[in-house]
Amino acid sequence: MVATNRPEFRTVFRVLHRPLTVCGIERRLFFLSLIVGAAAFNLFYSLLAGCLLSGSLHLVFYVATTRDPQFLQIALRSGSARVRYDAAKHDPYSGNQRGSR
Repeated sequence: MVATNRPEFRTVFRVLHRPLTVCGIERRLFFLSLIVGAAAFNLFYSLLAGCLLSGSLHLVFYVATTRDPQFLQIALRSGSARVRYDAAKHDPYSGNQRGSR
């Protein structure tokens, strides 16, 4: 057996890496816009308010999905990440100040 350094190529189908979409937006965002529209309908007793809110969210999510499919997930999850230390920020009142009351 002769070992060669030739790379092994395997076919990868593009469909496997695309996000699952419904009506052009990611499926979780689609259902979120529907639920928010239904909540607005129940809150305001107005079909117009529910449709407008659902349609506007659908438009915002469509633009976000076409530009970068992962952007909204990153933006929503960034709030749960811990804050990193920034040496450029100066906070003069942080730290333990014993003796001063």
